[in-house]
Amino acid sequence: MPIQEHSKVTGLSGNEIFCLRKLNFDPGQLCIGNSVVSLGVGKGITSGLSTLAGGEITQITELILSGRKKSFDRIMQEARQYGGVGLTGISFDLINHGSNLEFLAVGSTIRSLSGATDTLSFSSSADAQQLYCQIDSGFKPHSFVFGNVAYSIGVGGNIGGSLRSLKRGEVTQFTEIFDRTRHLALSRIKAEAKQAGANAVIGIQTSITPFLGTQEMLMIGTASSHPALNEYRNDPITSDMTNEELWNMVNIGYLPIQLVMGVSVYSLGLFSGVASWFQSLAGGQVEGLTELLYEAREKALERLQIQAQKCHADEVVGVKTRVYDLGGGLVEFMVIGTAVKKFNGVKTLQDNLPVQATIQDRDTFVDSSQGFDINLNQSKAASASALQRGPIVFIGVIIYTIFYIITLFLKHH
Repeated sequence: MPIQEHSKVTGLSGNEIFCLRKLNFDPGQLCIGNSVVSLGVGKGITSGLSTLAGGEITQITELILSGRKKSFDRIMQEARQYGGVGLTGISFDLINHGSNLEFLAVGSTIRSLSGATDTLSFSSSADAQQLYCQIDSGFKPHSFVFGNVAYSIGVGGNIGGSLRSLKRGEVTQFTEIFDRTRHLALSRIKAEAKQAGANAVIGIQTSITPFLGTQEMLMIGTASSHPALNEYRNDPITSDMTNEELWNMVNIGYLPIQLVMGVSVYSLGLFSGVASWFQSLAGGQVEGLTELLYEAREKALERLQIQAQKCHADEVVGVKTRVYDLGGGLVEFMVIGTAVKKFNGVKTLQDNLPVQATIQDRDTFVDSSQGFDINLNQSKAASASALQRGPIVFIGVIIYTIFYIITLFLKHH
């Protein structure tokens, strides 16, 4: 299908255009790329069986990866045809069309004001405000990169974990599965950055979304290069600091060196759970649960700290805690942050960041047609619980099918 140019249509806001002018750029065309895929019966059965083992569900990972790559390739094709030096603010969306899924990539081109030939030289997940922060911090953007993994606890994990969860404490089977799969997404985004010739992935955004009875962990960011990080060209640094945070840290001489994560999955245990329930009837502090949740968070933080020590970081900044209810009395604690290190001679190009680079654009179009608001925390808890229900439902279907076949066999004999 030929690409139709929409003259003077851009997805960039007034604040973004202001920041672009400071970089000697001008807004270009809004670009869209998409890909519609279907799981198919064969892949559905194979992926369903794979969820029984736990860990990564490669069929689902590859399906999502293919859809995202095709939508990205298409948006890049549009950007090259429109002309521009870069494509900024790239984001991914997933839209359900019944039995089909549409992967959507959206971004806007930027043009040079210096009269240079508009040959597309970079792409970025950063919007124009974030791009200003990155470039003024000394980073040169190369390409938009992402890493993903679709995963499940699995029945094997459920059986072992269920036996272990009779006792209070960490369920190591689940911890290992979650820790391994979460780091897979990080290793894949680093591999893309290395392939692009970059020594850093900055502005990483992480999302976890339920997908076909599994969960997808997606990381997107910008593969970039910084002259002070040349020693990391074979193992690019990673950072999930916001671009404004990045600018502030570089301004005082620090650079990110690694995105670090710590994971722990804990169970209250059968007997501790009963005791806590009786204690809660009387009111006041529930000692058993208080100690357990404190211990779980400490374990996750300890693992994050060990990673930071291994990469010789000075400190870990912007640490965020995420809690997921896995159902069955199991809770996952994940802590994520960026390890940073002091570098001699590192400084931002400007001493001060323009106000326009930090102003958050307000949404001027609000759709309340659904008649309710979505609570993000409830949504996360529900999607995490759905992770366990996927394999169980699938087993139920298998048992029902076997029972049905046996019944027909006996009826005919």
